[in-house]
Amino acid sequence: MASAARPASPAAGAAAPPAADEPLLEVRNQPLLMVGIMAASLIQVLDTTIANVAIPHMQSALGANAESVTWVLTSYIIASAVAMPATGWLGDRVGARRLFIFSVAGFIIASMMCGMAQNLGEMVLFRAMQGVTGAFIPPLSQSFMLDSSRPSRHPQVMAIWGLGIMIGPILGPILGGWLTESANWRWVFYVNLPVGILALALLITQLPHREGKRRKFDLFGFVMLAVALSSLQLLLDRGSQLDWFQSYEIWFYTFLMGSAAWIAMVHFTTAREPLFDKAIFADRNFVIALLFMVVIGMVLFANMALLPPMLQRLFGYGVIDTGMVLMPRGVGVMLSMQLSGVLIRRGLDARIVVATGFAIAAYSQWMMAGWSLAADEWHFIVTGLIQGLGLGLVFIPLNVTAFSTLPGHLRTDGSSLLNLLRSIGASVGISITTVLLARNIQTAHTDLGSHVTSSTIDAIDISTVDRYQSLGQTVLSMVDLEVNRQAAMIAYIDDFYLMMWLALAAIPMVFLMRKGRT
Repeated sequence: MASAARPASPAAGAAAPPAADEPLLEVRNQPLLMVGIMAASLIQVLDTTIANVAIPHMQSALGANAESVTWVLTSYIIASAVAMPATGWLGDRVGARRLFIFSVAGFIIASMMCGMAQNLGEMVLFRAMQGVTGAFIPPLSQSFMLDSSRPSRHPQVMAIWGLGIMIGPILGPILGGWLTESANWRWVFYVNLPVGILALALLITQLPHREGKRRKFDLFGFVMLAVALSSLQLLLDRGSQLDWFQSYEIWFYTFLMGSAAWIAMVHFTTAREPLFDKAIFADRNFVIALLFMVVIGMVLFANMALLPPMLQRLFGYGVIDTGMVLMPRGVGVMLSMQLSGVLIRRGLDARIVVATGFAIAAYSQWMMAGWSLAADEWHFIVTGLIQGLGLGLVFIPLNVTAFSTLPGHLRTDGSSLLNLLRSIGASVGISITTVLLARNIQTAHTDLGSHVTSSTIDAIDISTVDRYQSLGQTVLSMVDLEVNRQAAMIAYIDDFYLMMWLALAAIPMVFLMRKGRT
């Protein structure tokens, strides 16, 4: 963009813009670099959800049972959560450029091997490789996007970067369902190859070198954090299978998680060279942004875990139809992300935008809580669009405000923490809503079943239905099926109310943040 006034002298005319608005890294072709970074980010985020719909098909092909096949998902999540905190140190140690390229290349190879897996053991191993290599991509992509752009363009740049991060979880089940139905479940992994190779080529040619620094690796802190994160994920995954705290295994995971988390917290605040620079946690904006990332992860991912099975089981939608109905949520995210970037560039307080976004997201959850079994596709489309608009308004201003007061050399560490907390929020949110859903279905079923009597059902006499033998049993099965549907709908509504209150509770925290420099 041309400057408003031309300097008087040639020398002045050749001068660079003010240092305060200079990018930290010079790049040859920023649009191409952005395409490469976005392509890398997209394949990584897609793989957090794309494999979910293919699990039943994998189970038979890999010779696994219903319980063990869940390790296809769990191995990826645990490996990613454990590796992500080390991004900052590795970026400084081996160079951020080398680490980024290695991560994308490793992710491509691991994706290919996942598609070629012949048994469950191989699949779990290759998914863990995917998780480790993919863990470095989100924080590195975010920090490179910020470092290669002028601070004045950070809202716009974060809006572009956020598209992949926010749309990936929405697009994953759609694409995964289509590939599974039209081709084969192995294409859920093979689809990463062409996009990944394009990203790798662009990163090799366009990614700038970034100077690192030699710093000691905090092995003790890393191990404690890894144990805490692994225990948390195992607790969440195994809890529903083992009836939670009725099992000694769950108590063990809880003790391990709590102990390791406490030790890690004390260590990070007292160690001379902790895994994360103490200056990060001294930044109030950034710390509050971490809490918000947990909420975003819970609301976005919990909804994406709840809605597909609800649409398919209660409303009879196919996989493709489910994807089409949920797609407007992504459209809303795209629109509001661009809008939020514009609003911030024009000087609107980012905190106001974030609060408005959470309010809109809460309103969409309230609308969803008003659904019934008679709801049609327009109910799902409209609420999804509104929710997408709300979440899109939250994500970009939050990231801009978090990084506006954080020194440039802390961005990689900061980005890894933000992405880690979003992943933790997703895991916790999915687990809580799933558990509550199962329990509320049982409670609602018992309550509704107690009202199924001859006086409430005019068409048949429940007390005499056993006289009709098989026909009578068929009638009872039909009644029970309808009771199950209504009980499930009530349980889903309870979860939607929970998400609404969670979004509303986050709003007051917005005003604890300082106004960021944008």
